[in-house]
Amino acid sequence: MQTAEYRIVLPISVEEYQVGQLYAVAEASKNETGGGEGVEVLENSPYDENGEKGQYTHKIYHLDSKVPSLIRFLAPQGALEIHEKAWNAYPYCRTVLSNAWMKEFMIKIETWHKPDFGEQENVHGLPQNEWDKVKIVNIDIADRSAIPSKDYKEEFDPALFKSEKTGRGPLGPDWKKELANNPNCPHMCAYKLVSVRFKWAGLQNKIESLIHKMERQLFAIFHRQVFCWIDKWIDLTMEDIRRMEEETKKELDQMRHNDEAKGMTANS
Repeated sequence: MQTAEYRIVLPISVEEYQVGQLYAVAEASKNETGGGEGVEVLENSPYDENGEKGQYTHKIYHLDSKVPSLIRFLAPQGALEIHEKAWNAYPYCRTVLSNAWMKEFMIKIETWHKPDFGEQENVHGLPQNEWDKVKIVNIDIADRSAIPSKDYKEEFDPALFKSEKTGRGPLGPDWKKELANNPNCPHMCAYKLVSVRFKWAGLQNKIESLIHKMERQLFAIFHRQVFCWIDKWIDLTMEDIRRMEEETKKELDQMRHNDEAKGMTANS
């Protein structure tokens, strides 16, 4: 199993990010759904377990074309549904991704959101012998090289974007230093501890490294979107977000059902 901690600093407060993250998740889900693939929300409800309270979600990702080609080649058709179970007890969140066919496949993402610049060590409280093996990866959302060139979109470039409502941005090469010298500008760091397990003789290291590479790119793309969408979510409340999530679930279900109906018609 390979483990890394990804640190993403943002010009957003911890309180603001709670709304911004959920807004971006809902928008990204709609963008990823279509053509018979996409996101299916099975459950989205409050939970209270062992003294931990938050929001529990269970989703299925029908994204065969998004997985590495090597896994797609090895897996039987229709076996690449990824189940995502998430416990959001903000500012702490835990997400586990699994697959019914690949029993030895698991991605666990534990995140602490802290009001700092990513300088804390071992915020997840791992035993020292485990922490010593964790690779630290810093992601700069303003660095265009952090994402594949094919995924670049000008409207999601923090180096070009300026928020009309907050005045934040564009983010220059030294934006973190400038932020640190400006006590009036909010900031935070998402500390994402990612553990990847893929037990398959001869392929484990290669696939685990590939998944970490994909996670790093996904984190960069997602957080660039969160910041560049700030004018759309900065005025929203958590009540607004819950309504949006319910509307998004209905929209996703309808999109997938329409695609399935088209597929049945085409095959008849």
